[in-house]
Amino acid sequence: MDTFDHVLNWKLKAGSHLFPSPDGGTCINEAALVAAGFDYRPIRSAVDMPECFSRPICHLAMVLNDQVGDNSRQRLLPYVMRLACADTAEIEQERAEHIQRHTRGYPYDIPFEVGLKALDGALAIGRQADPLGPDEVKTRMDEARTRPPTAAVVSESAPSAPHSSFFSKLKSWVTVKETA
Repeated sequence: MDTFDHVLNWKLKAGSHLFPSPDGGTCINEAALVAAGFDYRPIRSAVDMPECFSRPICHLAMVLNDQVGDNSRQRLLPYVMRLACADTAEIEQERAEHIQRHTRGYPYDIPFEVGLKALDGALAIGRQADPLGPDEVKTRMDEARTRPPTAAVVSESAPSAPHSSFFSKLKSWVTVKETA
């Protein structure tokens, strides 16, 4: 994980983007979408993420991504592969409460270190994202960077199919947990 940002060579930027620029040029959630095997699309809110992503965690990641400068934002890169960790409704509520407890005194501008600590704590609750090898993630990110904008942007009304069985595995796991 320590070498993730060097291997990936992706640049996180504030806001949503129609398509990745040659250096990356997406927010953390858009990068996480591609890393998890989905086709690239703009993400304007945590609710735009596929169901396998934790909404409270993606929301906090987006807030941190958008409120800091370019240099600090790059410190979020190691989290890109960890956001696809949705769990039961109870676990998601516990994550949301954890984030709220740790960021409560900061209604708008959460100090970056405080936010990172809250993000780490929320990610430690419940199911962890399936580990992806840096080579697989790099291939997915490189592919997203090199696609023409018309091929990279998909309909925002329906999630796109992932490039691998990663999503199927996650979806079946979450579905089993919810019905259990």
